[in-house]
Amino acid sequence: MNNDWQARTRLMLGEKGLEKLHNAHVLVAGLGGVGAMAAEMLCRSGIGAITIVDSDKIQPSNRNRQLLAFKSTEGMDKSSVMAKRLLDINPKLKLQSLNIFLKDQSIIDLLKQPFDYVVDAIDTLSPKVYFIYYTLKNNHKLVSSMGAGGKLDPSLVQVSDISESFQCKLAFDLRKRLRRLGVTSGFKVVFSSEAVPPETIIKTEEERNKKSNVGTISYMPSVFGCYCASVVIRNLLSS
Repeated sequence: MNNDWQARTRLMLGEKGLEKLHNAHVLVAGLGGVGAMAAEMLCRSGIGAITIVDSDKIQPSNRNRQLLAFKSTEGMDKSSVMAKRLLDINPKLKLQSLNIFLKDQSIIDLLKQPFDYVVDAIDTLSPKVYFIYYTLKNNHKLVSSMGAGGKLDPSLVQVSDISESFQCKLAFDLRKRLRRLGVTSGFKVVFSSEAVPPETIIKTEEERNKKSNVGTISYMPSVFGCYCASVVIRNLLSS
């Protein structure tokens, strides 16, 4: 039996490629359906250092689509459940787990750290805008997830510069807000061009910083997360 858990990755990437990933530090902000999957795929690929950030607890409604959501984990901090999972995959992982709500000064302080790549999986608009702005201001490489809600067809998921995204309400609102801050391009987004049926959206006042909830199928956030991880890994390997 081969005890080298990275044997298949080594076969795929070679020693040089594996070393590039081992020497990289990646930040994943947001540990919902997209972010948790991205973090896990990065860990399984052999990324040597990962910082994860989320202040949310696991809710019953997360169980239809989120990697960390089980009956047994309801009420637990997403950051702590994710941390345990990542260290179970790679006990040698250099892990920084932060149970904080990213807003204002906490965003500025976090992004002063040196990261080789940043994954934005934040799903609320205002923190997302300022997180992206300060990520770019600190010259970090960035991939940002747009909305996976209301989408069913994974074949329509794609990667482009933010300026080339379309048919996505979150991307539209993001472009509008970032334009006011002088940002019109310069980072990758994962988005779907599939139209969202109006009947899949309901108004809500129950969740922090959210005015609506969108119906979501089990696999789409994970698809977005895998795309995000792929962007990071392929970019690190080509650098």
